[in-house]
Amino acid sequence: MKPGRPERPWRVGLGTRARREGRTAEWVAALFLMSRGYRILGFRLKAAGGEIDLLARRGRVLAVVEVKRRATLDAALVALKPAQQARLLAAGRAVARGRPGLAGLALRLDMVALAPGRWPRHIRGLRSRD
Repeated sequence: MKPGRPERPWRVGLGTRARREGRTAEWVAALFLMSRGYRILGFRLKAAGGEIDLLARRGRVLAVVEVKRRATLDAALVALKPAQQARLLAAGRAVARGRPGLAGLALRLDMVALAPGRWPRHIRGLRSRD
């Protein structure tokens, strides 16, 4: 808590719930990708440029996967902005440089969109538009 600010315990509860839901969404996305032949190499990887929700590999493709969970699938699909896409690609390049076993793989930015009551949607090969 910052000095001079009243304590707001309800905000702490919201943050805790959001983190828990985010981690659950990442596991759902990972299981979904694994059912489609991807091997999950890491969760919540911190790298120059940002945090990668999932790092996955399938064949010669190294996928930086952003997981978005929203109230509707449409809202999740538009939640990944161009600036974040560029940061995630930079983070993916940094991680790949630091792991010799990933050299020579084609880096790709993917997204798994999640919404209650809907099947996950995997969008492959997003392109940064900035």
